[in-house]
Amino acid sequence: MRSASLTILALLIAGCSGAPIRSPPPHPPLPPPGDIPAGDIAKIPEPIPRAEPRSKKGNPPFYTVLGKRYFVMDTADGYAERGVASWYGPGFHAAATSNGERYDMYAMSAAHKTLPLPAYVQVTNLRNGRSVVVRVNDRGPFKDGRIIDLSYTAASKLDMLKDGTTFVEVRALTPTQKVAPPAPPQTPDALYVQAGAFATETNAARLLDQLRAQGIEKTFVREDRVDGRALYRVRVGPIPSVNEFDRVLARLRKLGLADAQLASD
Repeated sequence: MRSASLTILALLIAGCSGAPIRSPPPHPPLPPPGDIPAGDIAKIPEPIPRAEPRSKKGNPPFYTVLGKRYFVMDTADGYAERGVASWYGPGFHAAATSNGERYDMYAMSAAHKTLPLPAYVQVTNLRNGRSVVVRVNDRGPFKDGRIIDLSYTAASKLDMLKDGTTFVEVRALTPTQKVAPPAPPQTPDALYVQAGAFATETNAARLLDQLRAQGIEKTFVREDRVDGRALYRVRVGPIPSVNEFDRVLARLRKLGLADAQLASD
């Protein structure tokens, strides 16, 4: 699926630029994928955020994959999101990334659907508090509910290789911004899906009733103050696992709640 998505994306980006698809410039051979000692993984350094020009490839105003349109952000400044991370490895080692570089599963890199390429982000595993910095140079993942695809090394450092996925927080970094200290581990009952947010309690209550009528349990309304005003957030949870998150998200999307996502707090 990812291979098909990347092929579609390459064709679309080429069409947007009006130029034919070209192979990336030659690079020195990368080592073949395989098992490497954990100690060696630990020694691989994280990238230091630096100012880079937008890549000539991989930054169209928008593109469409599998019938869904994605709009590339003008800037990564201020970006922060919680969701599910996945990782990709040997099957894509040395393949071309969306910005024309070659994917190195041993590098500290990642794929994202809408951040400008390249960009730097800090990814924190909400299950164990581990945190890494990666350079985003590819597009994906295109599975619903996934917000970032990490390299083999980045996933290893976050201790998510075995499960394949985990709940994460992703925050963009600028060259002058300091990396935040590792976050304390979250517990499974601390994670929720936000189905909607409203300025009026009546609208929130209406959505709550609709969800309960559809058999969606563990729903509630949380009242917060934002800039001195009340905000009523309709949430589902707690969400104990990625599988449960996928199930709840699929049901909410089927009900037309396209903006449903993992709660940011």
